[in-house]
Amino acid sequence: MTRRNPRQDVVVAGGGVAALELVLALNDLADERVSITLVAPEADFMERFRLRRLADDLGARLVPDALARVYDERHEVVTASGDVVPYDVLVLAVGARPYPAFRHVITLGVEGTSETLPRLAADLERGDVRRVAFVVPSGASWTLPLYELAIMTARHGWAIGIDDARYWLVTPEPEPLAICGARASRAVHAMLEPEGITFIGSTHAEARDGAVLLDRGRQRLEADRIVCLPLLDGPAIPGVRTDSAGFIPVDADGRLPGVPDVYAVGDATTFPIKQGGLACQQADAVAASIAAAVGAPVEPTRFRPVLRGKLMTAGRDRFLRRRLVDAEDAGEVSEQPLWWPPSKVAGRYLTPYLHGGGAARRPSVTVRRAVLSPSPVQVRRDEGEK
Repeated sequence: MTRRNPRQDVVVAGGGVAALELVLALNDLADERVSITLVAPEADFMERFRLRRLADDLGARLVPDALARVYDERHEVVTASGDVVPYDVLVLAVGARPYPAFRHVITLGVEGTSETLPRLAADLERGDVRRVAFVVPSGASWTLPLYELAIMTARHGWAIGIDDARYWLVTPEPEPLAICGARASRAVHAMLEPEGITFIGSTHAEARDGAVLLDRGRQRLEADRIVCLPLLDGPAIPGVRTDSAGFIPVDADGRLPGVPDVYAVGDATTFPIKQGGLACQQADAVAASIAAAVGAPVEPTRFRPVLRGKLMTAGRDRFLRRRLVDAEDAGEVSEQPLWWPPSKVAGRYLTPYLHGGGAARRPSVTVRRAVLSPSPVQVRRDEGEK
């Protein structure tokens, strides 16, 4: 890393979970040793927080534009409008692009979904829909949102007196939410059956002509509506080496191999599980590495992923946690929060910032540690076992 100024110019490209966690972490760990520029085409984060406000809170510069190209040999990026932004350190946190796996289905997370899902509930109420298939396409990694929707849709049906609807959840996973561990799989299995949701696992499915085709077409489920998770394409940034799907390979420290002073975090990377909490952990590790390199009293830490998922059910939510570095870890599942604050995205910095209304100029060490701690309920339970 070549120091051109007393403060290192760190450019963070992206406006999602990973980018904002990275900016917040750098602001705390590196303090006045860095100047941060956020390059992001979006004006808002989660439709509730203005990126301009976050940048102002943290003394960062906001460039409201999309990243168009990286010139790593010149330590510059070019935006879609042609502006040149120099950097000492660049972090790519631009995310991935969701796209429908099948035609003529409801695909979560793509344009128009917000209008389509309420229409599904209305069609159930009118009686136009009685068979709904929830399908995980092969290649999708984080499946929890589809389980949430299936459970909440079925519970909505029961609540309004529909007792003749049929629901299926079709997935390549051998067990429900298998990535979260055996305990979570058993718990989710026990939730699906009472709601009338048939689980069909270890299955490659395709959706076509109003039906779900199983086992390469040998079986067929007729459905009135089909709801699917999207697949993802990598960002394929010009000037950045990617794999065949456009994702950015990184080493264990989040660096681009052979490219000085460039990192990548979150869904844009080749890390196979695309999930907000894991993206935050990647961002924290990269922020610590950058802070240590500019002389901050910080010990760099490797990314050692801990999967945290909050399964919302329109009833008692379930909190799931598993250490992915331990293949033998069966995971944890609880109706009580396993982390604090108990948000959907568990980010060391981002979660306290959002829960505080985005008002803090700089997250304190106390706040940073709080989100890594177990919830107050879990603390009391552990103390009672001693």
